[in-house]
Amino acid sequence: MNIQWLIPVAAYLLGSIPFGLLIVKTASGRDIRETGSGNIGAANVARNAGAVAGALTLLLDAGKGYLAVWLAGRLAGGNIRMMALAAVLAVLGHMFPVWLSFRGGKGVATGLGAFLPICWEAMAAGVVLWLIVVAFWRYSSLGSIVAAAAMPVLVYVLYAPGHAPPEFVTLGTIVVSLLILAKHRPNIERLIAGKESKLKLKG
Repeated sequence: MNIQWLIPVAAYLLGSIPFGLLIVKTASGRDIRETGSGNIGAANVARNAGAVAGALTLLLDAGKGYLAVWLAGRLAGGNIRMMALAAVLAVLGHMFPVWLSFRGGKGVATGLGAFLPICWEAMAAGVVLWLIVVAFWRYSSLGSIVAAAAMPVLVYVLYAPGHAPPEFVTLGTIVVSLLILAKHRPNIERLIAGKESKLKLKG
């Protein structure tokens, strides 16, 4: 049996672990899907369950993306195609988890973690870009939208300066970027209408 065929399944299942839901449920018994925006991601958790819960969700969501791609690299002998595939499947798992009727988060933290083993420089630049946007405008969603839109360019430029990255890496970053942007469509509509909530943490 070729164990590499297990990589996409493992990546999806790792990505589908709903840490935000589990953290809030364990701490307070509440269902985060019934609070705030209803999203299971770190931003909604931070707004409605506190900064600590939000930070823990962020780290665990990023960690599962990282682990999925790291495992893919180990099992596939560093095959960048399999690693890029695992990154996409981990994000898909987070966005469309089988355990929650395929209604999950928006994939920002998981995407960040998933692409860290592939191009940490681009992810670091994306985090800086997110911080700048949020510092100026106080919209977490706007920071995520801008960082996601910039991700394919950042990876293309920083993966191997002076050389184009492998096609699977470019394709993977474009797919994840588009998925994240699609998941943020309601946020984009609220931003345009001036109705988006600014980042405020519950005490």
